[in-house]
Amino acid sequence: MVEALKPLLLWIENNAWLLAGVSLASLLLSLLLLPWYVARIPEDYFSHPQRHRMVRQSRHPLLDGILVVLKNLLGALLVLAGVIMLFTPGQGLLTLLVGLMLMNFPGKYRLECWLVSRPGIWKSLNWLRRRSGRPQLLPVRKPQRD
Repeated sequence: MVEALKPLLLWIENNAWLLAGVSLASLLLSLLLLPWYVARIPEDYFSHPQRHRMVRQSRHPLLDGILVVLKNLLGALLVLAGVIMLFTPGQGLLTLLVGLMLMNFPGKYRLECWLVSRPGIWKSLNWLRRRSGRPQLLPVRKPQRD
């Protein structure tokens, strides 16, 4: 098992500056984009038993498919980077969570509701919304199974 991890550990050792840069960039990007993103969440998003479905704009179905694939690939890349950053310096947990939120997978809405229902996270989200002049989020309702 340890022998199998040697190439990965060697790569991490050789690319420490790259990982530190990605970590710093993800921290700065999250600090800049998080308030904007939280303000855009509809106030009733978590109060439904099922996830809101986004209304498709009049784009070509092929373009929609390509965008979904790219979004999921970016999410998977961030999950991988987050896992690596859990063991190296960096914002591993935050990067991992952002990656998960970008990806589409069964149970994602339940995971989002569970995370948001944690008192500290709930309080922080509503604080960010107040600062943006947006109404507080409506209480989380237990989602239905996927």
